[in-house]
Amino acid sequence: MTAMTPQSRTEPDLSFLLDHTSHVLRTRMAAALAEVGLTARMHCVLTHALEEERTQAQLAEIGDIDKTTMVVTVDALEEAGLAERRPSSADRRARVIAVTEEGARVARRSQEIVDGVHGETLGALPEGEREALLSAMNRLVSGLLAEPVESPRPARRPRQRG
Repeated sequence: MTAMTPQSRTEPDLSFLLDHTSHVLRTRMAAALAEVGLTARMHCVLTHALEEERTQAQLAEIGDIDKTTMVVTVDALEEAGLAERRPSSADRRARVIAVTEEGARVARRSQEIVDGVHGETLGALPEGEREALLSAMNRLVSGLLAEPVESPRPARRPRQRG
């Protein structure tokens, strides 16, 4: 069996292009959010917890965060004084993640940082290409690439650096 060389490809290597740009964007985001002492996961939890009262499980679902990582993330937010676990106002048996006043301030700043990284990234493209990229990506994530496909050997997500 002969390995397929790049010269014999009939289609662009979309997997490489998406993986590489995603990885580099994540590293840029991590470096920028470090300015306010947050990770991307911490930012995600804070901003979504600010929108409405949500449980840890709901926030994990929104952010596509596994249970163990979610516990560690909320523990770190609590330790930093940015959020706390509280009983739900709707169901006293449920616990929600409540953002502290300092957490809300940090979340506003982190959203500015995230928007800045995204703006800088998109700003590297001419306006027409920017709009075309966003339109195409939105079409893919709401269409063909909306949901993972079941497979006997699931694809692993790339490891995140701590």
